[in-house]
Amino acid sequence: MLKGEGPGPLPPLLEQYVALRDQYPDYLLLFQVGDFYECFGEDAERLARALGLTLTHKTSKDFTTPMAGIPIRAADTYLEKLLALGFRVALADQVEPAEEAEGLVRREVTQLLTPGTVVEESLLTPEANYLAALATGEGYGLVFLEVSTGEFKGTVLFSRSALYDELFRHRPREVLLAPELLENEAFLKEFRKRFPVMLSEAPFEPVDLERIFGALEAPLALRRAAGAALAYARATQGGRLALKAFQRYDPGAFMDLSEATLKALEVFEPLLPGGKTLLSVLDETRTAPGRRLLRAWLRHPLLDRGPLEARLDRVERLVRDAPLREGVRRVLFRVHDLERLANRLLLNRATPKDLLALRRSLEALPELRRMGVLEHLPDLLHLAEEIGAALNEEVPGRLSQGGLIREGYDPTLDALRGRVQETLGFLARLEEKERERTGIPTLKVGYNAVFGYYLEVTRPYYDQVPPDYRPVQTLKDRQRYTRPDLKEKEKELLFAEAQALRREEEVFLELRAKVAQEAERLREVAQLLAELDVCAALAEVAVQRGYARPRFTGRLRIQAGRHPVVEVQGNFVPNDLDMTEARLIVLTGPNMAGKSTYLRQAALIALLAQIGSFIPAEEAELPLFDRIYTRIGASDDLAGGRSTFMVEMGEVAQILKGATEKSLVLLDEVGRGTSTLDGVALAQAVLEALHERGAYVLFATHYHELTRLDLPRVRNFHVAAEEVGLEGGLVFYHQVLPGPTLKSYGVEVARLAGVPEEVVHRARVILEGLLASRGEGEKVLFELLALDLNRLTPLEALQVLKRLQEMARGVLV
Repeated sequence: MLKGEGPGPLPPLLEQYVALRDQYPDYLLLFQVGDFYECFGEDAERLARALGLTLTHKTSKDFTTPMAGIPIRAADTYLEKLLALGFRVALADQVEPAEEAEGLVRREVTQLLTPGTVVEESLLTPEANYLAALATGEGYGLVFLEVSTGEFKGTVLFSRSALYDELFRHRPREVLLAPELLENEAFLKEFRKRFPVMLSEAPFEPVDLERIFGALEAPLALRRAAGAALAYARATQGGRLALKAFQRYDPGAFMDLSEATLKALEVFEPLLPGGKTLLSVLDETRTAPGRRLLRAWLRHPLLDRGPLEARLDRVERLVRDAPLREGVRRVLFRVHDLERLANRLLLNRATPKDLLALRRSLEALPELRRMGVLEHLPDLLHLAEEIGAALNEEVPGRLSQGGLIREGYDPTLDALRGRVQETLGFLARLEEKERERTGIPTLKVGYNAVFGYYLEVTRPYYDQVPPDYRPVQTLKDRQRYTRPDLKEKEKELLFAEAQALRREEEVFLELRAKVAQEAERLREVAQLLAELDVCAALAEVAVQRGYARPRFTGRLRIQAGRHPVVEVQGNFVPNDLDMTEARLIVLTGPNMAGKSTYLRQAALIALLAQIGSFIPAEEAELPLFDRIYTRIGASDDLAGGRSTFMVEMGEVAQILKGATEKSLVLLDEVGRGTSTLDGVALAQAVLEALHERGAYVLFATHYHELTRLDLPRVRNFHVAAEEVGLEGGLVFYHQVLPGPTLKSYGVEVARLAGVPEEVVHRARVILEGLLASRGEGEKVLFELLALDLNRLTPLEALQVLKRLQEMARGVLV
């Protein structure tokens, strides 16, 4: 059925639309009508709402229905918006020329587009575009498939938190959930809240990964997820996929970075809109595969020293050799996205422009080989030569436009083009010949799509028109004619042009097939270039920012360390961090002094080191951390009914369960969400537990009670600040020094933040009273402790108790 008004029946065009729409009920069908993609009925209303289009109507004799459409020439822009809004789109194209159709033009669905399966370059960003599939069994089977590059990998996870962390690291555009998860309302509600992406359905039939990809035997949950991803991707790609070998990976083989840690450290997303991230600071890559690989390295820092030292050696070589680094980056700038281009070759979707981009990329590679940075790079220059010999320097976007193949490349095509030129020459000579024969000086030969070639005569010369001219069109001041030999030549021309276009398409497809035979080697080249690109980018950042090479010695000692993101936004005070003797540092100091920055910079330096990057410090010795935990910043979960304190304790619980002697733990103001006594008690208990585990801990706090902990591997440090002037103005030095701070300076920070002066003044008065009361309270305590109860008579004991009670009441008034 189609929404509309009138008794019907539907006209043939709308019947064809409904038939195609019903084949793809989950998709928005865009239906080609001439130069537009149109929607009708309710789909037209959906399209108009989504894109802000004007809704019109398609009216026939007995039926009227809503209609909205987009021009095909601008389709990519609109399709990008629709995919971003979570639409699945089916493109129904005209598959025969209108002039050749017998009745209604035949249309077929030629593409299915979903957010997680697009392969069209114009609809993709340089980032990876993952489709994820999730099933249960013995744990959670999680699979990621990147259709545009062929990447296909998966893992098995055994906790909900590990699952969410892995999904957050990869940020898929579309997720397939197994039926048991889609039907689990509690899971579905939580999942939608954490990951606002399109959720789709697919058959979760297990596949034999060992047989198909040569992978190791996999559990049922993983095989089900892989089966769903394959089935869904094949359906959207018309059955064709070009996948790399399936990789089963273990997140435990890399540094563990939870969602909370990645957010707190601003690795991929800023805490505030418009802010910088670690990725944005490091991203000096020149190629799209390089950018994707840099993000992958940040997702999964390494744990093994050997591969890390190998990466650092490559970065250091490019740091030390400026001409080499600049030369490499200059060449890489000319290289296109070979990873996705190779995939389009395997899918038979590469365009003429793709092949020209491939030629330019391959022609740049010998320079890298001469520089000595990629001596083992496969030699594919013969492909560039073949493409250069076949294709013109400028080619149209579509095969049907012609003008692709160079003259001299294909003798058959040259012969057909010769026939076309011969006929065109006849038509060009015909105009001059007929002017001489008829004596009509204004006679000319013209062409339009309706009448084809014609002879045109203006009104003053109508009486000189020869009898063999047959009129076909009369205009205001001229007439157009044809004659049998002209129509015959026109047929010859159209036939020769059609043959030439068909042959040109055949030649191009043969060329593409020949190039596609080297697609796997192109993938290899793309991987090598991506690694070189990331190393060159890290070297460029190291030189620009004054980074140093880290050393992995098993000790944690950083000299003049800096926060890599904060320092690019203004002046920055470097600080040392030495934990060779202390495994736990209690850091005190006023708000805004830089405690959180100090904690974050230590973690970011460790993370950078374990992706193989130089680090923002004068020098550093580091252990290899198995994970980085953070509890920084206040947040609540109102929708889930959890307070800030509950969220904080949940994160602390995860840290206490997972922290080891190889973990780096950052804790900022733990316990502040409850009463002071509860907070101090909890904070001290947490510190003692982490001290017992031997983890590296940086603990920022305002609880001065924690600076008196008597634990062997605990040291106190503070961020320096000073009150100056009669009004008690506060100066932050952002310098981390040994020992605890003497004051919290909370009132002074409030004044700096703009709290009204009368409120600040009142707060000072109250604070002085509280401090005085604290002094009286200490007197009560000391006198009580000084009593020798064994020497007091019952009466004396009652008298002392009464006096202490009166003193205590004075404290509490």
